[in-house]
Amino acid sequence: MSMSPAIRKLMLTVHIASSVGWLGAIVAYIALNVPIYASDDQQIVRAAYVMMEPVLRYALIPLAAIALVTGMVQALGTPWGLLRHYWVVISLVLTAFAFVILVLHLPAVEAIAAVAADPAGDVDQLCGDLFHAVGGMVVLLVPLALNIYKPRGMTRYGWRRAQRPPAG
Repeated sequence: MSMSPAIRKLMLTVHIASSVGWLGAIVAYIALNVPIYASDDQQIVRAAYVMMEPVLRYALIPLAAIALVTGMVQALGTPWGLLRHYWVVISLVLTAFAFVILVLHLPAVEAIAAVAADPAGDVDQLCGDLFHAVGGMVVLLVPLALNIYKPRGMTRYGWRRAQRPPAG
């Protein structure tokens, strides 16, 4: 499957925008953790916990989904292929892993936000979510580097495909 140059550029633009947006949303999520660890003001701490849920639900998860789908479209519609090069496979696996973790983590963040939103809730019993946020950032920096540097190395499938004579 091959995309026209115009469609390929459109998909690449959407992919880069959603990927950069995903990284930016992670930075926002990390920033929400700062007052949880650094502030003595209970209202600010509650607000930070409450805001984690909409950032996750309305920014992180949608941007992650768009980045994952457009990355697969890019791979399938270009000579790189989805399973031909190790850097593409690793990028796909890490991006899919990060997306799944985000979706599975949503109920925990919803529960934390609910406790923080309740005036009777004890926010001192809650812990921040910095580990997930920083871990997510680290995981996503690997595909970023791989997609920029595109290290050599074909999978067995890619090598076999490269050895076949062109169909014609």
